[in-house]
Amino acid sequence: MDQKLLTDKAIGLLQELIAIQSFSGEEHHTAEAIEAWFKAFNITYERENNNVFAKNKYWDDTKPTLLLNSHHDTVRPNKAYTRDPFDPQIEDGKLYGLGSNDAGGALVSLMATFTHYYHLADLTYNLLMVASAEEENAGPKSLRALLPILPKIDVAIVGEPTLMQLAIAEKGLVVFDAVVKGTPSHAAHPNEDNSIYNTIQVLDWFKNYKFEKVSDALGAVKLTVTQINAGSQHNVVPAHTDLVIDVRVNDLYSNKEVADILKNEAPCELQERSLRLNSSSIENNHPLVQSGVTLGRETYGSPTLSDQAALTCQSMKLGPGDSTRSHSADEYIYINEIEEGIDLYMKIVGGFILE
Repeated sequence: MDQKLLTDKAIGLLQELIAIQSFSGEEHHTAEAIEAWFKAFNITYERENNNVFAKNKYWDDTKPTLLLNSHHDTVRPNKAYTRDPFDPQIEDGKLYGLGSNDAGGALVSLMATFTHYYHLADLTYNLLMVASAEEENAGPKSLRALLPILPKIDVAIVGEPTLMQLAIAEKGLVVFDAVVKGTPSHAAHPNEDNSIYNTIQVLDWFKNYKFEKVSDALGAVKLTVTQINAGSQHNVVPAHTDLVIDVRVNDLYSNKEVADILKNEAPCELQERSLRLNSSSIENNHPLVQSGVTLGRETYGSPTLSDQAALTCQSMKLGPGDSTRSHSADEYIYINEIEEGIDLYMKIVGGFILE
């Protein structure tokens, strides 16, 4: 199918998606816009909640499957916006609007790529396109909930803004609630067991703790205390001080391993909130990665989470746009980034699925 036509249609779809409010859990109307795309190109599709997905025309159950996935939900616009976040204006080569960069540009570029290859026979891999919901809040009706009804997935491209470089690994996340205990008392009386003072040495421990294994792609596990809370009255020494610790896990540890280590070694009580957001990776010599490397794409490790965390297969994060623009005021993506994204997606996927 003509690449120029698909690119123009994809940019038009992105403008349509930007104009529709689609906060996580409220993506009904953007799902309809995605359905309309598939209908316009005579592509058979299915919808589960607000997840819309399609298989290539000549699907063969005996072949492995390549997943193409990105999301159509957005965060809420922050108060620093100077533009209407739902007005998809193009100025100086930039398409402005909420979700333009994260991850609308990647989504429509992957949809154009899937559409380009949809009607081809004799592909070495099946193609499965999933436009997923509730990615931003890891919600109960997100890709994770959809996976049980999808065919087995062997490898995946997850569309997120990476400047079309190859994110071959992504850090996982574990959030811990910590309790530092002490002895409650009246502030006027002596007390050598003040939970707030006890927190000083605990904070110092977290500040200096290092995990042993350092990943080539993702570096060290990153541990950060992000919240602290204690006390309710000026004249009462609190019985405990509460902390929140954000831990970004590299691909050399499972989230459970990190939780076991910290709960055994930390000088306070710890309880993890969830262990489901594990790190993701793909082998550097995987043919899908090498298809991108031959086109001059570089590999790196990503510190940010995506729907990769829901997948158990090898996966790569790749897409047009720049991650530093995500969730920022007056979000935008360059039109030429979308054009390049579609071209590179088609070449990378084509180099992998065409004999």
